[in-house]
Amino acid sequence: MKLATRMSRLGTETAFEVLAKAKALEAQGREIIHLEIGEPDFDTPRNIIDAAVRALNESQTHYTPSAGILPFKETIASEVSSTRDIDVNPDQVVVTPGAKPIMFFTILALCEAGDEVIYPNPGFPIYESMINFVGAKAVPLPLRMEKEFGFDIDEFKKLVSPKTKLIIINSPQNPTGGVLGWDELQAVAEVAIENDIMVLSDEVYRRILYEGEFVSITSIPGMLEQTIILDGHSKTYAMTGWRLGYGVMPEELAAHITRLMTNSNSCTAAFTQYAGLEALTGPQEDSHKMVKAFRERRDVIVEGLNEIPGVKCLLPKGAFYVFPNIEGTGKSSKFLEEYLLNEAGVATLSGTSFGKYGEGFIRLSYANSVENIKKALGWMKEAIAKL
Repeated sequence: MKLATRMSRLGTETAFEVLAKAKALEAQGREIIHLEIGEPDFDTPRNIIDAAVRALNESQTHYTPSAGILPFKETIASEVSSTRDIDVNPDQVVVTPGAKPIMFFTILALCEAGDEVIYPNPGFPIYESMINFVGAKAVPLPLRMEKEFGFDIDEFKKLVSPKTKLIIINSPQNPTGGVLGWDELQAVAEVAIENDIMVLSDEVYRRILYEGEFVSITSIPGMLEQTIILDGHSKTYAMTGWRLGYGVMPEELAAHITRLMTNSNSCTAAFTQYAGLEALTGPQEDSHKMVKAFRERRDVIVEGLNEIPGVKCLLPKGAFYVFPNIEGTGKSSKFLEEYLLNEAGVATLSGTSFGKYGEGFIRLSYANSVENIKKALGWMKEAIAKL
């Protein structure tokens, strides 16, 4: 079969590959503790499920407008306006089946061969994958442990060129748990405004924040007109399987992103949109309890990792990942990923799954119970001691 050349440029998410390996070991009778997959281990709150069932019973099973149903778009616009201190209207909102399409459609709509896109590295692997897929040049912006996984502003400015078409930022971050500071956001804003560059701001972990207040780059004057906000329900409301996300962007771009929706997915399922509406307007206690549990787990896993010889781990400010440095073990990231899975029974991800600047690190998701996290830490410590 002769595939299109662009298919050779398409990457993947290693988390699903490691999950498959871990499941295969479990099928052989091995006990595996899953710290590889970025999915809350909580059930979707009952009020959200009830809203979906109610919508189904009310025959909300038909096509919807490609950009989403108006009540949901109005709710999103109101929520985004109040949480970012900006003024958003429903025509700036496009609802998608999951948040990934906003990455895909934004890059597809804005970038082509010869363009350059600056993106965080280590970072969510689909950024680089989609940049390469459309034929643009992926320009990695290194996130440094010594800067709490922020970036060097001077280094960032040197990456900008006349060919830069898009800048991607993510805060709180996957895989590091880092949060960008005001100085970094201001630097991105200044560059974007001065050079007329669009910014894709991935804010999907906005509500999973353990200290300080969330700041969106759109709150900086002039940036609402040059930013695409990416957000969704998967992480905050434990709705990964529902596939519900959205983008907020200038109206002119929203019209084009809507056409991409029409050409690809037609629309997002009606009943999931009514569930999403309930998620934003209904009780928030379950979401708050989930974040509180993540905070407890974060403290346990960071303390335990720092007790393992050769491992150093920062305390993440957001999301539900830790990104410990493992250079002291003398082993590569990929080796340690495979070793911990096969020898210790702990599924983790190599830092290189998130880009070349992830070498020397591994990612662990603490979306698991405290009991299992403590067990995994014990198994890891014992296995690394044998290296």
